[in-house]
Amino acid sequence: MIYNFLDIAKINIRFEKEMLNKFRNIITEGQYILGSELSAFESDYSKYIGTKHCIGVGNGLDELRLIFRAFIEMGMINIGDEVIIPANTYIASILAVTENSLKPVFVEPDIKTYNINPDLIEQTINKKTKAIMIVHLYGQNSMTKKISELAQSYNLKLIEDNAQSHGTVFYVKRTGSLGDAAGHSFYPGKLLGALGDEGAVTTDDDE
Repeated sequence: MIYNFLDIAKINIRFEKEMLNKFRNIITEGQYILGSELSAFESDYSKYIGTKHCIGVGNGLDELRLIFRAFIEMGMINIGDEVIIPANTYIASILAVTENSLKPVFVEPDIKTYNINPDLIEQTINKKTKAIMIVHLYGQNSMTKKISELAQSYNLKLIEDNAQSHGTVFYVKRTGSLGDAAGHSFYPGKLLGALGDEGAVTTDDDE
């Protein structure tokens, strides 16, 4: 017997009428890449998250990979620099770092939340450290006041992997609007899932 751990069809069937109408609109428009539906989503999602910009991308790895690539292109991070990252995150978080020729430096999680332990971060910071990537795991916020202070004190870029915690709030702000840039995955099984592999970057940085 095969058990369907996450029955996407059962979840989506209640939205069938709206989806079919939306598909019809997209087919009629005939623009499947960078069309009006994407623009509308980017506008709505940036307002929801609380950032100036939202850029749709192909998947959850692309959004993080492009964030680091952008900081390298702008000269804010250099090849070979170090990025502090949770030790227990999904492989895509790590690949985004290594595929940009950066070095991941792992920090163990807090045993109570399984998110990065803020008390262990500072001891890993050195002159090669240029960023902290926090990963909001299991529908939880991983941001803390201490992490924010460390990023500011050491002039580090703060990047959020918000693939698992869409809509989570830290004080009055949503995850995805807390750092310099954030990546969001809309893989079908996520809290906000697409009908395929999708992602987005949110940021207030115009450049």
